[in-house]
Amino acid sequence: MAKTINPALSKPLQPQPKLAAVVGNAPLARSEAIKKVWDYIKKNGLQDKVDKRSINADATLLALFDGKKQITMFQLAKYISANLK
Repeated sequence: MAKTINPALSKPLQPQPKLAAVVGNAPLARSEAIKKVWDYIKKNGLQDKVDKRSINADATLLALFDGKKQITMFQLAKYISANLK
């Protein structure tokens, strides 16, 4: 039996201003938004050097993370989902 993909996960959603500052203003799927945020984190060296599961916020991500200076990679999807409509 072929595995079906949940269409809700691939539906393009509009990024809110805090998320759009990182991924751009064009509608995109949740998975694509997460990928673009990870690309931004890696490009700017924001993954914690000691604890690779932690993400250190720069000025742009600080707004997205509701003022938290550090979150874990497991919390990332929650902040991204909250900023996609």
